[in-house]
Amino acid sequence: MSHLMVENLSKSFGDHLVLDRLSLSVKEGEFVSILGPSGSGKSTIFHLIGGLEIPDSGTFYLNNEKINNKRGMISYMPQSPSLFPWRNILDNVVLGAEIKEKPDYKKAKEMLMRAGLKGYENAYPHELSGGMRQRVAFVRSLLSPQSFICLDEPFSSLDEFTRLDMQKWLLSIWEQERQSVLFVTHNIEEAIFLSDRILVLSTNPATVQSEFKIHFERPRAESLLLTPEFLSLKKEIYLALRGELM
Repeated sequence: MSHLMVENLSKSFGDHLVLDRLSLSVKEGEFVSILGPSGSGKSTIFHLIGGLEIPDSGTFYLNNEKINNKRGMISYMPQSPSLFPWRNILDNVVLGAEIKEKPDYKKAKEMLMRAGLKGYENAYPHELSGGMRQRVAFVRSLLSPQSFICLDEPFSSLDEFTRLDMQKWLLSIWEQERQSVLFVTHNIEEAIFLSDRILVLSTNPATVQSEFKIHFERPRAESLLLTPEFLSLKKEIYLALRGELM
């Protein structure tokens, strides 16, 4: 497992300051969500951690090693599944491992079975539904050699019920693997249901303006979403976000 530290991160695009001395951490085996409105710099944080962009200032540490401007240090799942259409499902999920080392096809098949995709190993992405393609992308993230996973609004394009099914499935898999996860979303319910902690970003520019620890026991069931405790926390987080948007 891995732990991440981000210290005093700042990033501008031209004259527009997007991130201002932002600091955060993710402990080993922890599921942390970044919650904020569109345009608040959530995805930019991932691009910087992954070495796709260069920060103006600030430092990243993964397992106490400085990783500024280094690529290939994290496993990254973007909003779209980004599967290669000419590779079958099995070959898509081993892609990350293939780049670094010899793929473990036996483990890949086991993970696809746990994802409800047994029998689809030789299918191609266009033959799968949107939810199934998202499961393939997540399995690929789990099979990548990097032990730290960044998930960038992976369920944003799905309808409400498919999205909830995917959240429950993600938790069922994650609770067995317990890899460290940094998850970006703008959906409050999703953040509460999945997370150990939620970091709420301010806007213009973004920094961490609130932190919420989620104390609901795991494993979590769908019934949690309608409990008074869940709804009260949702309101509290909503007000924190609204305070920055007004």
